[in-house]
Amino acid sequence: MATANTLKTASVLAFERKLDPSDALLFSGSWNARQSDAGWTPITVREKSVRGTISNRLKTKDQDPAKLDAAIENPNLQTVDVATLPAEADTLKASFSLRVLSGAGTPNACNNADYQAKLLATVRGYVESVGFGELASRYAYNLANGRFLWRNRVGAEQVEVQVQHIVNGAAAKTWTFDGLSLSLRGFEAGTAAASLKELGDVIAAGLSGKTHVLLQVTAFARLGAGQEVYPSQELILDKASTGKSKTLYVVSGVAGIHSQKLGNAIRTIDTWHPEAAEVGPIAVEPYGSITTLGKACRKPGDKIDFYNLLDNWLLKDKVPALEQQHFVMATLIRGGVFGDAGKE
Repeated sequence: MATANTLKTASVLAFERKLDPSDALLFSGSWNARQSDAGWTPITVREKSVRGTISNRLKTKDQDPAKLDAAIENPNLQTVDVATLPAEADTLKASFSLRVLSGAGTPNACNNADYQAKLLATVRGYVESVGFGELASRYAYNLANGRFLWRNRVGAEQVEVQVQHIVNGAAAKTWTFDGLSLSLRGFEAGTAAASLKELGDVIAAGLSGKTHVLLQVTAFARLGAGQEVYPSQELILDKASTGKSKTLYVVSGVAGIHSQKLGNAIRTIDTWHPEAAEVGPIAVEPYGSITTLGKACRKPGDKIDFYNLLDNWLLKDKVPALEQQHFVMATLIRGGVFGDAGKE
């Protein structure tokens, strides 16, 4: 086996994600009917054409003032997709399933046997000494607080999240949480501590391979009758081809939220980066990237990005601080292609 001085990163190194959510489907109904499967109607997406104003920043340098005036005086005509609750419904229901898979840290593709052996030994050492408890409890927290609702959570009067552990097609255990009582800025369990620990233990058991774990997650957000709801927005590079300036995600005629967006919310557990006090938890990403803020919280120059931490741990036997070990393992659970093709 190669020594730490001669061991090289595999040029082909890939990991499958171990938290595997489905798309979420959106339904409308009454808050008082949330304990029943009846009375929930799929939310559909419809087009709306609006006559707005020009409000974007214009290039004014060396422009003819008369042409500028004419540009901003014209109406801004656009067609957009929109989804709303019906006039008789005050509550949004979002439902999805989540598989928790074992084998975290085991690559599904690796072309360097020595590197894979060292990687597996390192992961095994983490699991035996630390375990998945801390990561699983944070994943459980992000299910319980309804973070995955994104904008649909903002301004909701009430949010309830029901999580079921499905065994042989039936709910073996159900946990119910008051989503708004759990902060988006931290992981203080409060009165939900006992239920969160139970759910976290189930997720940890799934990650460690002790049991098969399939969760059914259903969230109810009381928004108000007729209020707009927010499915995922599709990325359309050629908007001229659709004739719309906003296209919403639809699954078999039902408004939905992308599985990728759900996964991003569930893995928003990284409070171990240097800007945590200001930014709060961020999604686990190799460089701590936050595209909405246009910044990265784990820059390579600071030596706390995933690649620096992993290489120091495996190639140089420099064990990271415990919180950075959590981050490395969470990134492996996230999955991705991490090989160093430049060394071949």
